[in-house]
Amino acid sequence: MSQFYSRNRFNDRSRGRNSRRNSFQPSKNAGNKIITEIMAQKQVNTFANTTIEEKQVIKNSFSDFAVSDSLKRNIVHKRYINPTPIQDQAIPAILEGLDVVGIANTGTGKTAAFLIPLINKVLQNHREKVFILTPTRELALQIDQEFNSFASNLGIYSALCFGGTNIYRQKQKLRKNPNFVIGTPGRIKDLIQQRAINLSEFRTIVLDETDRMVDIGFIDDIKYFIGLLPKERQSLFFSATVSPKIQEIIRAFVKNPVTISVKKEEIKHNITQEIVRIERGRNKVDVLHDLLIKDSFKKVLIFGRTKHKVEKLSKELIERGFKAGSIHGNKRQSQRERILRQFKCREINILLATDVASRGLDINEISHVINFDMPETYEDYVHRIGRTGRIDKKGTALTFVE
Repeated sequence: MSQFYSRNRFNDRSRGRNSRRNSFQPSKNAGNKIITEIMAQKQVNTFANTTIEEKQVIKNSFSDFAVSDSLKRNIVHKRYINPTPIQDQAIPAILEGLDVVGIANTGTGKTAAFLIPLINKVLQNHREKVFILTPTRELALQIDQEFNSFASNLGIYSALCFGGTNIYRQKQKLRKNPNFVIGTPGRIKDLIQQRAINLSEFRTIVLDETDRMVDIGFIDDIKYFIGLLPKERQSLFFSATVSPKIQEIIRAFVKNPVTISVKKEEIKHNITQEIVRIERGRNKVDVLHDLLIKDSFKKVLIFGRTKHKVEKLSKELIERGFKAGSIHGNKRQSQRERILRQFKCREINILLATDVASRGLDINEISHVINFDMPETYEDYVHRIGRTGRIDKKGTALTFVE
């Protein structure tokens, strides 16, 4: 089955006492469907409903794409050499002006897959306007950061529109007529209702991580936005899954699309999955503490189910001497950005998050993901642990079971 974690005797510096010897063993009868699926995943290396495709053959390098030399220089500056499968197939299709339906997991490089050809499209016609809709603030911010690096010194600008920040400043940016508008459904709807943005002006549209937007409850907003778009447009659609609701959106959104599916197994082979059983009478936070003081736990992402639990656990870990921070819906956007920046720069090495706040997180070199609270669905579990083991590096996912 799986290797067990052993708790050896440590010098517990932050609490000034030695930890007791004990062991963690996988739960044999957790009585929970998610745990059953996790254990099945560990045994057969794939989940029953997962689509696995053969290894994709990359046909292009970034230098082969028909984009401007100035854009190619920015691509080289980012040290991009060989595209990922979604980039290899989507970039030429988007450059041709085709509608695209991209089915790909998070972390496959789809942001660059649509940004590179769309920036080139705007370079060819500076009157072109691009609208990108995405589910969360963090993902919108990430896309905007990627945009700024690819569009550096090209005279192309973006407006970032999401909640939790000053809407007046966003209106000011929109008045400058930026070529790219990147936003989340709630704030975009507010701006439409206040007549600060007119979707009929955009002839290139991207719906990114559409399944997540549907999960969060934005399906009616997406249909509303589609109804405001011009009929003649280039439509790009990206999603990790295609449910009946998603298919309904696709039918209304794209025309004769090129469908590109590079969806790999839901759980990567380079992610080691373990279950940590909390024995009766043991303090759950103590168990977490004794894991976090191990040298191998270098950069850790911990998931809790509610905003209150995440904040409470974060404060307790800080009191115990750990460098930790939390992101959740009750934090101001500036606070969330600051904590994420600290985590990326290793000023803190433990980040606690709720599922909604973590959507779209793209942080390299996370050594461990810990499910301190059980996820509500197996899909949430897959999303959580996919934050580690990125770019073919190894990672470990631990799930606490009481």
